[in-house]
Amino acid sequence: MTHRMIAATLALIGFFVSLYLSLWKLGLMGMMACGTGSCERVQLSPYAYLFGIPVAFFGVVGYLAIFGVSILGLQPRFANERWVVAALIAVTGAGVAFTGYLSYLEAFIIDAWCRWCLISAALILGTFISSLFGLKTPATQRDAPATV
Repeated sequence: MTHRMIAATLALIGFFVSLYLSLWKLGLMGMMACGTGSCERVQLSPYAYLFGIPVAFFGVVGYLAIFGVSILGLQPRFANERWVVAALIAVTGAGVAFTGYLSYLEAFIIDAWCRWCLISAALILGTFISSLFGLKTPATQRDAPATV
């Protein structure tokens, strides 16, 4: 269950990072706080949109989905359900793949790095790794009835 708590915590942090970038994209934030990075260059590139939707919005939705599944999986009723592990691995795996694509764009196409994007990449990778720990749950623990 600890791996689900970790995934939920990382997803919540990722949600706020994505929300910050989304609000900035909508013009609801002032200057982007990036330090010495190239966040604005990345965020203003044509690759910052997918199907006409800012990429940061996909992060908001994805992190909310991960948070929701993680929290649901912490409920005693669903604590031993294998579909929770499968859903976490599927959603976080898709997030890692998407983030890999975006990191490729930053490195080789845009030639700039956004610190917020790198933080998000670390968070999604952390949620994926923590989700994988659900596979290592001993069968006796998985098959035991959930306790309140």
